[in-house]
Amino acid sequence: MSYCTIAKGHPVHGPHHDFEYGRPVDRDDVLFERMALEINQAGLSWLLVLRKRAAIHAAFEGFDPAIVGRYGAPEVARLLNDAGIIRNRRKIDAVIDNARRILAIRESHGSLAAWIEAQHPLSLADWVKLMRKTFVFMGPQVVGEFLMSIGYLPGAHDAQCPVGRDIAALSPAWIRASPTGGW
Repeated sequence: MSYCTIAKGHPVHGPHHDFEYGRPVDRDDVLFERMALEINQAGLSWLLVLRKRAAIHAAFEGFDPAIVGRYGAPEVARLLNDAGIIRNRRKIDAVIDNARRILAIRESHGSLAAWIEAQHPLSLADWVKLMRKTFVFMGPQVVGEFLMSIGYLPGAHDAQCPVGRDIAALSPAWIRASPTGGW
């Protein structure tokens, strides 16, 4: 069953599907949040992550890489004691480490968005290799979902999904890279 089918009319999945999933993103805080949410989802349900999203967003102070990149032991302890988020030490450490890596990318490319665009187009396998080399906690599932969620890989929506058709009209990266210019 596709996400489009699952999300239709669902109080939590529906808004995410209709207004975020698969839409092109160019803001580093949003890209960082999407990456962090996918890391947090590993081994868990997407519904759980979406239900905890507001708490995760608050706990990581809006996903500003400059703030999260400065986190140390006191912030990690705070996060591990925050019952509103997913309290997995490896995932928390990965989010913090990736914030630092995003800051380094900003030095070389100006933004995470510009870095991602500079890499495109790549196959999923090549994206996975690159993301594993550049970030932490980036397995094939995390990378694939992250890139679909920001419009860099196809598959976020069914071809017959009205939201997917609206997004396709925005010419996301996966459409621009397609030899046929579409689905």
